[in-house]
Amino acid sequence: MEGNETMTPIFDAVILANGDYPTSPLPLEILSKASFVACCDGAVKEYIRRGGMPQAIVGDCDSLSDDIKASCSDIIHKIDEQDYNDLSKTVKFLASIGKQNIAILGATGKREDHTLGNISLLIEYMRWGMDVTMYTDHGMFIPCHGDRTFTSVPGQQVSIFSFGATGFHAEGLVYPLHDFTNWWQGTLNECTSYRFTIHAKGDYLVCLNY
Repeated sequence: MEGNETMTPIFDAVILANGDYPTSPLPLEILSKASFVACCDGAVKEYIRRGGMPQAIVGDCDSLSDDIKASCSDIIHKIDEQDYNDLSKTVKFLASIGKQNIAILGATGKREDHTLGNISLLIEYMRWGMDVTMYTDHGMFIPCHGDRTFTSVPGQQVSIFSFGATGFHAEGLVYPLHDFTNWWQGTLNECTSYRFTIHAKGDYLVCLNY
């Protein structure tokens, strides 16, 4: 998905991770309208408590209660491998069943190290060939490669984080871009119109605040 459309974006699947449960209107609407919800195993208890029922539960499943194991046995996909966290296991599972365009919710909060890890993993998922967007209660994170145009509104806050990309320049932002040597250098920019374009060679992450 590009930018922040006025209509609720449609995804092949939505992942609910075990960070802070969404409270902002957009991620909650995405979750409520999802045709396929995959819960990381630590997130399913709260999702069910709030009236939801996922189509898949993915992870090592150590945190699942006996009741959930019994009632949801047909949708549990236990993956014991420790090289990936539960979010990455869930992305891999969705890829294996042909779901490529994915929204990730609930992946921030609680622990800062998990939050930072989950955000950085978006670049990895993009490199796997997945089309992913992470929605938080404040904005969205979009992994990008090369030139990219986004819809926006004047005054909208945007930050860019480089993962080795070079040749940065842009149209439609207040502050000119350059090749960043540290993540903070691309933060706190601002949109000047209803579209902006970033030019770069390589991978980078865009954060658009609502």
